[in-house]
Amino acid sequence: RFLKMEEFFPESFRLDLEDERNAFFELCEEEQIWICKPSCSNQGRGIFLLKNPASVNTLQAKLHSTEEHLLDKRVPYKAPKARIVQRYIQQPLLLEGKKFDVRSYLLIACTVPYVLFFAQGYVRLTCVNYDAASDDLTVHLTNQHMQKKNSLYSQLKDETIWRMEHFNSYVNEKFRKTNGLPKDWVFTVFTKRMQQIMLQCFLAAKHKLDRKLGYFDLIGCDFLIDQNFKVWLLEMNANPALHTNCQVLRDIIPTVVYESL
Repeated sequence: RFLKMEEFFPESFRLDLEDERNAFFELCEEEQIWICKPSCSNQGRGIFLLKNPASVNTLQAKLHSTEEHLLDKRVPYKAPKARIVQRYIQQPLLLEGKKFDVRSYLLIACTVPYVLFFAQGYVRLTCVNYDAASDDLTVHLTNQHMQKKNSLYSQLKDETIWRMEHFNSYVNEKFRKTNGLPKDWVFTVFTKRMQQIMLQCFLAAKHKLDRKLGYFDLIGCDFLIDQNFKVWLLEMNANPALHTNCQVLRDIIPTVVYESL
């Protein structure tokens, strides 16, 4: 069964497309948070939050000013920098009070014919407790590159990455009874949902992929779970980070690379 977009993907708009850009600016209301990020970047580069109407108006004015400048200079038209703006999920599930997401892997092992594999990854946590109102990006973005910017990272780095087994045990202990979850929800319901979403995204995009014998790709997929245990896909990353700067990553990443090859 195919999922509807709103079942797994936060409402998103492309700012380089005029219709979507205008739709977003018409939709914006107070008391909503949006996250704006480049569509072809990594490590949290260029990401910022739109937390109030003033920040949205500033972004709109900046985009309009860029277009006006290009028209005045009579240079060939260039579309605005490829960015998306995505509705921010303000009530994420927390682990020990900290925001987290899950990095899992999709391996397109072959394109003639298509052969796909799924691999469990790991949980990425922030160094400090979650506060939706905070202006500190290390509170909102879980990737290691961003967490390194937090002054507590050097002493907490091994606590910012959990094995999936640890995550599963934690959910069993802390959330299973109170939320009516089946035992080992992480390795059953959650894993099946991740696979379902990955497959649907692959089927939607496969016509854009180059096909040739020997072509393969390892894709990092980031999922967030909200307080209602709804699973959201945040993004899918080509060229996912393969750093091993803490013990759990030193155990997981080489295995992922070895098994991919």
